Amino acid sequence: MIISRTPLRISFCGGGTDLPAFYNQAGAGAVVSTAINRYIYINVNKKFDSSVRASYSVTEIVNSGKELKHDLIREALDLIGIHGGIEITSIADIPSQGTGLGSSSCFTVGLLNALYAYTHRRAGQERLAREACQIEIERLGKPIGKQDQYASAYGGLTYYQFNADGTVFVEPIHCSPRAKSQLESRLLMMYTGVVRSADGILAEQSQKSRDDADVQRVLRKMKSQADDLRDALNEDNLDSFGELLHEGWQLKRQVASGVTTSKIDEWYQTARSQGAIGGKLLGAGGGGFLLFYAYPEHHEQIKAALPELVPSQFRFDPQGTRIVYVEENDYV
Repeated sequence: MIISRTPLRISFCGGGTDLPAFYNQAGAGAVVSTAINRYIYINVNKKFDSSVRASYSVTEIVNSGKELKHDLIREALDLIGIHGGIEITSIADIPSQGTGLGSSSCFTVGLLNALYAYTHRRAGQERLAREACQIEIERLGKPIGKQDQYASAYGGLTYYQFNADGTVFVEPIHCSPRAKSQLESRLLMMYTGVVRSADGILAEQSQKSRDDADVQRVLRKMKSQADDLRDALNEDNLDSFGELLHEGWQLKRQVASGVTTSKIDEWYQTARSQGAIGGKLLGAGGGGFLLFYAYPEHHEQIKAALPELVPSQFRFDPQGTRIVYVEENDYV
């Protein structure tokens, strides 16, 4: 039996510039994000017979992995070369779909990590991230970028640069433990209860990234923001953090329809009126979690002003996907 633990992520700046439609044209995209201590756990075990059992929100039992309806599990098994005789189950710390925390890519990275361990092979962070991208973007044709896969594979507070040649530069941010602790204490994440699929928003954004000069200019500014935030954090400078989040959210609202709603805008403005310096909706937009940057003394009044939203505490996680349990038996 193998169990992997893979962190979800929060993206601060640059989201959307990790789409191939942008960085292939602009030369590079960039994102600053952090892994957090909220996880998806994948359990892989040898099955008594030669069938495949996959249990997530539903349970599938099929004769071969190629028959699975769960596309991520089906493609991961095929990539690794496992065709039967296996059980796969998953558990998530928070709602695992449509929350803006990169759950699908987190699942894929964690599944690949567990399957490689199951077959007595070790895959490094780069391979796990690259192959998760291969499954989601190339095999399944999802209109997504690369940031989520790399954030879940590498973890930590990190700057990622997405290059036109397909490579990804991974640059850990070297701010002090004190600055990280201050940043954690000033971030307030709240669940809207609205779950959405990001595919439509991302497909529209990809198209506009290629064809709309105004959207291209907006995305270049968002990429520049990621560069600015990396530089500020490397110098332990949090002074501009809230304003960068606010500016980035205003820019993001311009890249595709459906990024926000009147209700989300109302919640955001209420938080600003109660002391939030800046914030954003996590993920592609439309729902999920709102993130605010505010000094700790304002957190309670922000929560009180937004009773419909559910606060969710978190901390940064310095590590990416890990194998947390191995029970040696005749599983292969």
